[in-house]
This record gives sequence, C-alpha cells and structure tokens, in this order.
Amino acid sequence: AGKCGACGPGYPSPLEAMKGNLPPGPREQLLYLPCIYRNTGIHIPDFLATVDVDPNSPHYCQVIHRLPMPHLGDELHHSGWNACSSCHGDPTKTRNLLVLPSLVSSRIYVVDVGTDPRAPKLHKVVEPEELSRKGNAAFPHTSHCLGSGEILISCLGDPAGNGKGSFILLDGETFEVKGNWEKGGKTPALGYDFWYQPRHNVLLSTEWGIPRILAQGFDPRDVEKGHYGRHINVWDWSSRSLLQEIDLGKGSIPLEIRFLHDPSASQGFVGCALSGEIQRFYKSQEGNWAAEKVIEVPSKKVQGWLLPDMPGLITDILISLDDRFLYFSNWIHGDVRQYDISDPRNPKLVGQVFLGGSISKGGVVTVLEDRELRDQPEPCVIQGKRIPGGPQMLQLSLDGKRLYVTTSLFSAWDRQFYPELLREGSVLLQLDVDTEKGGLAVNPKFLVDFGKEPGGPCLAHEMRYPGGDCTSDIWL
Repeated sequence: AGKCGACGPGYPSPLEAMKGNLPPGPREQLLYLPCIYRNTGIHIPDFLATVDVDPNSPHYCQVIHRLPMPHLGDELHHSGWNACSSCHGDPTKTRNLLVLPSLVSSRIYVVDVGTDPRAPKLHKVVEPEELSRKGNAAFPHTSHCLGSGEILISCLGDPAGNGKGSFILLDGETFEVKGNWEKGGKTPALGYDFWYQPRHNVLLSTEWGIPRILAQGFDPRDVEKGHYGRHINVWDWSSRSLLQEIDLGKGSIPLEIRFLHDPSASQGFVGCALSGEIQRFYKSQEGNWAAEKVIEVPSKKVQGWLLPDMPGLITDILISLDDRFLYFSNWIHGDVRQYDISDPRNPKLVGQVFLGGSISKGGVVTVLEDRELRDQPEPCVIQGKRIPGGPQMLQLSLDGKRLYVTTSLFSAWDRQFYPELLREGSVLLQLDVDTEKGGLAVNPKFLVDFGKEPGGPCLAHEMRYPGGDCTSDIWL
C-alpha cells in the first residue's frame, strides 16, 4: 500500500507513516525550528534553524544552517507545509515548502526546504497588509495544508490586536491570500489552534487570548476579565459556518487540539493550559459534539511564585500515529507525560520525566502541598548543563520511539516565567520512548544548546521534519 508509484506527498495512512515504507522513512535526520530573538535584548531577526539529528552524522546535535528572516521582531512560532498526507493521492503535489506564520508581526514566510533540505532558502513573504486587507485578520498561528492544495491558517485576532477567531486561506501555488475561510455568520471571540476532519464534516478550533493582552505577558486578572479562552469551537466543514461552542469553563484556556489520527475517528483531545485538564472531545449519538475531562494535573500549593497555587500549564499535546499514546508537557511544573489512550475515556499514565520547570530543588519556589509528588524533583542536568525553562513544544518521531522537546513558549511569557531563558537561550532535548509498555527516559547524548548561537542566546520553538510528523499531517 505504501509503494504506489504515482502518489503525492506523505503516506497513505498513519500506520504506513509509522512503518516508513516511503522515503525518507521513519528515522528523521533533520529538524527545522523557528528561533526567536524578540524580547531577548538582541536586535537581530528571527531565523529558521536546521538541526542535524542523525546519530551517524559527524554534525549530530548541531545547528547546520540558519536562515535569517528579512525583518526584526516577527516572533516566528508554529509552522506547516504547503502539502502533506492530505494530498497523498495527488502526484502533482510535493512537500517542499514550509509555511512560517509570525505571531506578532503577522507576516507569513514561505521557505523552500525542497531544493536543499540542509540549507533552506526564502521563497516568498506574505505581508501583514494582505491579511488585513483581504481578511481583517492578524496574529496568524496554526497552518495546515488542505487536500484541495490550499493552506488554511488560524488567526488570534484582528489588525488592531482585538480577539477574533477567524481563518485565512492561502493559494497553495502562489501563496496569495484568497480571503477568509469562514463564510460569514458568527465568528468566535478568540482563536488559536485547529484540526479538521472531513469524514465528519467538522473543523474544531480553540482559544488562547486577546493578542494585545497576552503579548504583554500573563496577568491572572485578565482571566477574570474574560480576556482568555474557554471554548472548543465547532465548525461545519462544508458550509464553513460556526455550529457550536463547547464551554470548557472559565480559566481553562484550551490550546493544542488533536483528533485521533485514524481519519474515521470522531474523537480526540485538547490540552487546557490553565485548568491543567486534558479534555476528550467526541461526537455524540445525537450528532453534535461534546467534551469530558479525562486527565487533571492538580495545582501545587507553593511559596515564592506568582500565585499561591501553581498550575502545571499544559502547553503542548500530541498523539502517536497509532493512536495509542498521548503526550503532553507541563511547562511550569516541568514534566513531560505519556498516557496510554487505548481506552480514550480512561487514559493511564505510563511515563513521566522532569526537564527543568519551576519546582526543581534549589530554586526559589518551595512546594507546600503536592497531591502527586513526595519531594520536589531534582534539577535536570544534561552534559553538565542545568536545563533552563521547562518542557514546552513536543514532536514525536514517526515510529514513535523518540520524543523531541524544546523549552520556549512565547518570548513575553518566557521573560516573565523563566527570565534565565532570555539570558541562556532555550534547548532542544530528546527522550527515548518505550512503545511497548510505556515509559520515557532522557537521552543523555542529545543536547542542542541555543544559548551558544553566533548571534547570541535565542528561543527555539516548534519542530518539523522534512517528511512530515504527528502534528502537521492530517489524513482524509
């Protein structure tokens, strides 16, 4: 099934992707990471780093190429592809361009990674004026390729910095802004991430906060004022209209949303940052959509921190391609967790490792009451370096055996919660995964230290492989 001669990009199914029956196969050799200088005090452009992750390479764990952007202060954040497994049946499509939205400047960079994967080059810049003029949209976040060949990008707000959960559609060949994806009617007050599932005629989107508010840093009072999100928004895929708003509760802040990879599945998970909950969303027997809490990370009673109750702050989640394991990061507590989701309604914790965080021994925070741990965790030290920040963005190898982790969230929030990140730079780490029984272990041989960049310490964020991954590919 994985060897048809006239296929497009990606793989015919998630399980074929795990086997890697098509080039480049399951073993990733390169990672692309946006690296951010905004708010660090270093006034040079953000760049796209290419990291060698091939253990047999003489350049293993090294940044082998840097592509600087032409402007300052973009805040590169997440990225997507011009084509992915949603276009697998179309041999005219190639996964050769990386789409890089800038969360603060609202520019969208299109990067050629096909001509020379080890040395990407800039292909096109979509200016913020085009998003504003054609879609009254700004602060682009998540980019997904569609089976139609177009690119769909969710936005956090309007050009004035107010919240607005709208979408921009790009032409997949020219990258011209075609306008809004949504067809009128009600638009959610806030936007963030999304996932679509045509077999169930649905797109689900989440909500972070009002851009001009969150760009200054996090103030708990803004949650009380309703400036942060609480809904999963349910859209009709074919009519592109908002059908339903699932309320996950005040102060939940639902961020990353993932359907199960099986394209016939009508369920998945969303990570709620502030409430520390993983909610399972699903299609009900009546045909509408609902959600239920299936995991809760309890807050810890602490001294020496912003608040007396310290949330885990779930900032990223992903699902293995066989839909067996769910992974998520608690950026503030400092742990990465692995759950067996063979029964999606009853996830079981099977792996956990601490990679920095705010409660490590020897820090300024004292834990007074903890419903999960007996002792504060030891600091995470790899190759003699104490890891700054906490685990944040995650990416899993296609075969599910290696989990990559970076430690920067968003420069304004890094500056507030982990000021050492701005001085020392973030890191890229790798965990070995037990895919049979479950279990996570730090790979002591793997460390990419972005504190040692030629331009000075920077903040590395989300990871992509040239051949696609668990969080960018959608199967139809």
